[in-house]
Amino acid sequence: MAGLLEELTKLPGVGPKSAERIAHFLLAGDRRHAVELADALRAVADRVRPCKECFNLTDGELCPICSDPKRDGGLLCVVETPRDVNSFERAGNFRGLYHVLGGRLAPLDGMGPDRLTFTALVERVRRGGVREVILATSPTLEGDGTALLASTVLAQTGVQVTRLARGLPSGSSLELANAQMLAEALDGRRNF
Repeated sequence: MAGLLEELTKLPGVGPKSAERIAHFLLAGDRRHAVELADALRAVADRVRPCKECFNLTDGELCPICSDPKRDGGLLCVVETPRDVNSFERAGNFRGLYHVLGGRLAPLDGMGPDRLTFTALVERVRRGGVREVILATSPTLEGDGTALLASTVLAQTGVQVTRLARGLPSGSSLELANAQMLAEALDGRRNF
């Protein structure tokens, strides 16, 4: 049981007491819940991978957003993580495509430009069809540095580069923004 508790506490927002409650729920009485959870986790780990186009999570070759012919392929929103894609999709007013960087620059944590998908982003823009790239990184020091590097590498492509408006609180994270804040920030974007 100690191994289960240790693994559960690695989950975001799960401390030792919550891990203990979850473990006892899974192991007390009907153990079918534990088996079903383990099977679901194994299936997700086996099937889910980055989309070959945008790097969002998917169980196919392309994610449902990249596969949707109704999306505007000329509008590309660059985000840090798949959770950021979900935040924009919940807001419901963005009909373009996404590009997931896989994080943000954080040299002290070993996250340099080579660990992010900048090369794939530039290649995607160079293939043509993209008229605007919206840099939607978090309004933090690391997020701003990531956006600055993205704008620098995209400068050679000639595409219009914009940044989300500062309707989002500085020092916060996109995943904490509500739908209205994201919608206003997207509508008020400006040239970078």
